[in-house]
Parts: sequence; structure tokens; C-alpha cells
Amino acid sequence: MARYLRLVHLLALALLLAGSFLPGAQAQAQPVAGEALDYEQWVTTAKRAEEAVDAAAASDEALETLRSELVKWREAFDAARSTNAAALETVRAQLAALGPVPEDGSAEAPEIASQRKELNSKLTELEAPRRAADVAWSRADALIRAIDRILRERQTDKLLEIGPSPLNPINWPGAVTALGDGVTRIVNEITTAWSNPVVRAEARANLPMTLLLLAVAAILLGRGRYWTEKLTQRVQGRERTAERFLLGFLSSLAQIVLPVAGMMALTAAGFSSGLPGPRSTLILQVLPGAMVAFAVARWVGTRMFPGSDVINPPLALEPQRRFEGRIHASILGLILAVYVLLREFGQAESWAPATLNTILFPLFVLAGLMLVRVSQLLRLHGLNIAKQDGEQSFRLRLINLLARGIVVLAIAGPVLAGVGYFNAGYAIVFPVIFSLQAIGVVMILQRVSTELYVLITRNRDDARDALPPVLAGFALSVLSVPVFALIWGARPTDLTELWERFRAGFTVGSARISPTDFLTFVVVFGLGFVLTRLVQGTLRSTILPKTRMDTGARNAVVSGLGYVGIFLAAIVAISSAGIDLSSLAIVAGALSVGIGFGLQNIVSNFVSGIILLIERPVSEGDWIEVGGNMGYVRAISVRSTRIETFDRRDVIVPNADLISGAVTNWTRGNLIGRLTLAVGVAYGTDTRRVETILREIAEAQPVVLLKPPPFVLFKGFGASSLDFEVRAVLRDVTQIVAVQSEMNHQIAERFAAEGIEIPFPQQDLWLRNPETLTGRQPPRPAPSPPISEPVQTSDLPPQGAGRAHLRAEDLDIAPGPLHEGEDNK
Repeated sequence: MARYLRLVHLLALALLLAGSFLPGAQAQAQPVAGEALDYEQWVTTAKRAEEAVDAAAASDEALETLRSELVKWREAFDAARSTNAAALETVRAQLAALGPVPEDGSAEAPEIASQRKELNSKLTELEAPRRAADVAWSRADALIRAIDRILRERQTDKLLEIGPSPLNPINWPGAVTALGDGVTRIVNEITTAWSNPVVRAEARANLPMTLLLLAVAAILLGRGRYWTEKLTQRVQGRERTAERFLLGFLSSLAQIVLPVAGMMALTAAGFSSGLPGPRSTLILQVLPGAMVAFAVARWVGTRMFPGSDVINPPLALEPQRRFEGRIHASILGLILAVYVLLREFGQAESWAPATLNTILFPLFVLAGLMLVRVSQLLRLHGLNIAKQDGEQSFRLRLINLLARGIVVLAIAGPVLAGVGYFNAGYAIVFPVIFSLQAIGVVMILQRVSTELYVLITRNRDDARDALPPVLAGFALSVLSVPVFALIWGARPTDLTELWERFRAGFTVGSARISPTDFLTFVVVFGLGFVLTRLVQGTLRSTILPKTRMDTGARNAVVSGLGYVGIFLAAIVAISSAGIDLSSLAIVAGALSVGIGFGLQNIVSNFVSGIILLIERPVSEGDWIEVGGNMGYVRAISVRSTRIETFDRRDVIVPNADLISGAVTNWTRGNLIGRLTLAVGVAYGTDTRRVETILREIAEAQPVVLLKPPPFVLFKGFGASSLDFEVRAVLRDVTQIVAVQSEMNHQIAERFAAEGIEIPFPQQDLWLRNPETLTGRQPPRPAPSPPISEPVQTSDLPPQGAGRAHLRAEDLDIAPGPLHEGEDNK
């Protein structure tokens, strides 16, 4: 159970480490960053560490202690790497000012040569401490890695170690006897202490305090949970509000605080009596930790499987299933508490491995059974969500995968423990329990962050998909990664080592980029970006509207300023972060070749966007036609231009098409445009009269300009009409459709009043052999006369006549003969 209480142990370790810095606390002097280093002492420590690594016989505790010493030395060496930084920069600048040494063999001036020699000597002297620190840092880092490797190998060997099987019946009597003897020893300790007059007198003297502590413990342990649940239900009420949820969440924490406080009061009562001996003292010391394990598990179960629907349960389960979930969570917490007590008590009693494994094995089996039941609840939650959504989302697949994984591990853990791999079984079953609890805590805190957002914004409808709650959930997930690592066996020193590697950053070329540099870059660039947006907003809303620039020019100025501002912000951020771009020149040159081929279209569109902003052949609000698409320009970005068509569809056009292709801009500079309307009249109509009517109609339109006046063109003689064309210039070409429609209405009305016919195509259909369409047989020919008589060819039927497959009803005409020569239209 040491892993479950690892966080508590880490806090205690932190206090011990803090106490180690007190005067006189250190048995051996440790290096301090920024002070002169004692390299002789370092060599002694390094040799001792190398001997321990080579022998690999020291205990884990001794290796951890030695490792902590090496870490302090490494930190001191890392700080010494920056020694004489300012002086080195000055000397290098002086050498750069002297210029390079002549390469053609010519001698330089004696004064310059002497000065160069002096500066080089000084440079070597200043670099000596840094080089010594680099060498020592590398040695310390290598030793730390070697110790970590030894500890990891030992941890792996311990997991794969096979011991006595708890399923062996030979071990059962000894386990029962050992457990009974342990309980008997505890009772004997208390009885022996009470038989001592001094202890009995002290217990009687402390009896009031003991009884008071026992009463407090009984009240907190017996009624604390009931009071907490009632308080939480009363605070939450029947309304789903953020205030009530947050207050209910805070009051629910008493489900952890009150039982732990009651157990601490019980422990204090036991010590106050003076009766506990060594074994009972150990039990009393472990009881608060065991209660923490039980209370936390029960609290997580209560929040994940609430009894009321007021707080919107995290899992889509029926009330009966949620009740089962609370029971399973409480049983798992009880298993953790009993495991803590038995393991610590067994180690104190020096139980044999066979005895300890046999006594603890039933807890493994029960824990596996409870985990299987929890996995069933998770799968049921997934099925309910699938019924509600009607589809299998990634979240549902993840839930099903988690449920199956829990079942596999819940079975594998007890099986491994039963065959003798007890440590491996423990490393599977209990981390699964702790992981489920950690996932539950993360989900609860995510819900708390969402309710805080609702409390601030008063917007519950969009709270689930809003950015702040999503970022808060992502941050909680990231912060929980070290917790999961500790749960599944990672050592705290492994995490600290990873953090140090992360802080050290990575190297690109000869430049080292660390998280601090990245954070500086993000902050400076963010400030520059915000400042650019503020300046853009000020220009757009305050300054530019007071100028004589049109809308397109103002948008071009604002967009150009934005690009320049972002570029300058990036340059300043890179300089502030201390990133040397010159060291990345080779890498950038190599990447530019691939980028040039892979992103040539994007670069072309980007350059075209800049040309559009500078030349402004197209501006926002213009009515253009490009590539068969016609509409208004709504936005011009770096890569593309958005056009809104007349049917309210957005068409994204690459900027390169606007520069290299043909573009018709109907409203460039002004809104004047020409309307061309085709009209046809029947042959025989007075063309002069038609021309007069069309001119009058065009001049009567309010949008048509009279200078130049409308013009009516007699285009020519069509197949079935006399063709005219009205050409009129409009002061607002955007009204061309409305003007065209109105003119057509007026033309139809005037032509009808004047008796002018608008022709339309007509066709006549002439049928040969219509009798074939009726299905009737043609008259049979007369018998052939003798050869000597002439043949009457006029009585023969037409060639090719025969019975057709068509019927009269197929032609949708009345049945009857169709006489040859009848006209059908």
C-alpha cells in the first residue's frame, strides 16, 4: 500500500529534506550553487558512487541517498556553467573587433598581435572554470543515470519474483495461526499494560480526556457521514444552479474530513490511555491513513454515482445502478484500508512470505470481483450514451476499451498472485483501483471548472463547449499524468529527472531551446499580437473613417498593418527568447528546399494576397466574376478571398487565381454599368414604332442614365422574329436584375396595347403512312394475273407497309383511322 500513500510520503520527505538544510543537520557538506566548488570533495564523492555502481550491492535506500548527493553536485555544476558569462562576452567582442588573423602570411602590427595574444590568454583563463564544470556535470549525470538503471532493474526483478502460492493448502493453517497470534499479542500488550499500577494510574488520570476523544470519535465516525449527506442535499436543493453545485461540492468534502478527524480522535484516545504497546501503537498509527483510503474511495463513489439527479450524474445510469456503484466504491475503499492494516501489521510481526500472501490473497480476489462489476457499469453507461446519441463516437469506443481493459486486469492480477507472482498481482490490481479513483477525481474537478465558468458568465447552454472549461479540463488531464505515473510504479526521482531533462530543453544545430525560452517567446509574441490587434481596431474604428479613403483602401491598410505587426512581434519574441537564428541557418536552408516544393501553391497565394492588398484590383464589397462565380467580395485574407454569391453561398477563391486569371469587376471605382436587353417582334411589324417604344421604356427607368441616352439597336432578321437590342447605362449596376425585370414587364404591356406580336417558334408534324400507327392491316393485294396480262401497280400498297407495334392508346388519341394527308400538330 506504500504506492497509494506515496503522495503523503512525498510530503513527509519534503519536510525531512527541508529540515536537512537546517544548521548542523547535514552530516556532510553539500555543494551550493553560486559558491566556489570543492573539486577534491567532488572527486571523493564520485569515486564512492562509481564503486557503489560497480558493486551494485548497496541497498535501495543507500543508492537513493547517494543519488540525492549527486543531484546536488550536478545542480552546482550546471550553475557553474554560466560562470564569467559577461567577461567572456566582452573578451569575444574585443577579439571580433581585432578582426581575423591574416591568412596570407603577412605579419600584423606588433601592438595588435600583442593585444590578440593577451585576449586569447584571458579567454582561455575565463573558459577554464566552465570547461571543468562541463566535465564534472557530465560525470555526475552519467552516475545518476547508472544508479537509476540499477534501481529500475531491481524493481523489474521484484515484480517478476515468484514466491509461495497462497492457493497451496499447506500455507493456510500457518496463516490462520499467525493472524490469531498477532491479535493475541495485541490483547496481551494491553492487558499487561493495565496490570501495571503506574500505567493504570496514568490511564485513570487521563480518563476524562480519553472519554472526550472517544465521544468525538464516535460522533464523527457514526453520524458524520449522515450529517454531511443531509447538508449536501439541503445545499444543492432541487435547482441546478452553479452556486448550489459548488456549495454542495465543498460540503461534500466533509465526507473525507469528518471520518479522518474521527479516526484521528480515536487514535489520540488510544495514546491518551497509555495502554498501547509496540504492536497496538503501530495499528493506531496506521489507522488514519487507512481511513483516508476508505473515505476518499467512498467520496469519489458518491460524486460519480450520486443518489440524486439534481447534480446531473456524470454517468448515464439508472438510480439502482448508481446505488450499486456507490456500494462497489465503498467496498474497494474498505479493501484498501484493510490491506494497509494487514500489510503493516504483517511486516511488524515479521510474517513469512507464505503467511503474508495467504492472508492478503482474499483481498485480491474481492478487489478483482468489484473491478469487474465496475467495468459492467461502465459498459452500461456506454450503451446508454449510444442509445441517446444514436452513433458510436470516439468517447464511447474509449469507454468500452477501458471497461474491457479493467476486466482483463481484474482477472490477471489475482491469477498472477495465486500462482506465486504476488508482487506482479499487486502491481496490477491496486493501481487499477487507484487509477479509477484518479480518473473520477479529474472528472469531478472538470465539472467544478465548468460550474465556475457558468457562475462567472451565467451561460449554461454553451458552457460545455466553451473554450475556458475545455482548457481547464486539458490542464487537469496534463497535471494528472505524474499522478498516474506514480500509481503505476514510477519513482519520484524518475519524475524529477524527466522534469530536469525537460527544463534543459533540446538542441537544434548549435542552438539550445528550453521551455523558459519557449515561454518567453509565447509571452512576448502574445503581447505583440494583442498590441497589433489594438492598433488595428483603433485605425479601423477611429482614424481611417475620418479620411477620404474608400472601404477597400481602409481594409487594405488595416490588413497590411496586421501582417507587419505580427512579423515584428515574431522577430522581437525570437530575440527576447535568446534564440540564435544564425545557428539555424543551415537547417532552415535545408528545410526551405522541401518547403519550396511542397508549399509552392501556398506561397504563391500568399504573395498574390500581398499584391491584392497593395494594388487593390479587387476590394471588399466589390461585385466580381471569376472562374464562373459571381458575387460580392466579403474578405481578402493572406491565402484566399471569400466571395458571397447571390444565392448566399460562400466561394473560397485562391488569391493566385485573382492575379493570374481573368477577373470581371463590375463595381471597380464606381457603380455605373450597362444593361443589354434582347427583344424580338413578329415579321411585318413597324420597326420604327418598335424602336420608339423601347427607347421610351428605357428612358422611363429611374436608374437609367440619360447621358449617354439609351440606344435601341435593330440587330437583324432572325429565324422567326425581327431582333432588337436595348442598351442602357445604369447609375447603379447592382440594380441590373431589377431594372431588367421591370423593363420586360413594361415591354409586354406596351406591345399588347399596341398590338405588336412577340413571335414564338412553331412546328408542323406531317405523318406518312398514318395507318401503320393504328395497328390495322393494309388491304390485301389482288391475286396476280397471268403473265400475259399487265400488272396494275397503282393498286399495290406502299412499300414497307406492315403492322406496327404501336396502338392508338399509345399515341393518346381517339381510336379510328387516320386519313393520309391529315395535318397533326
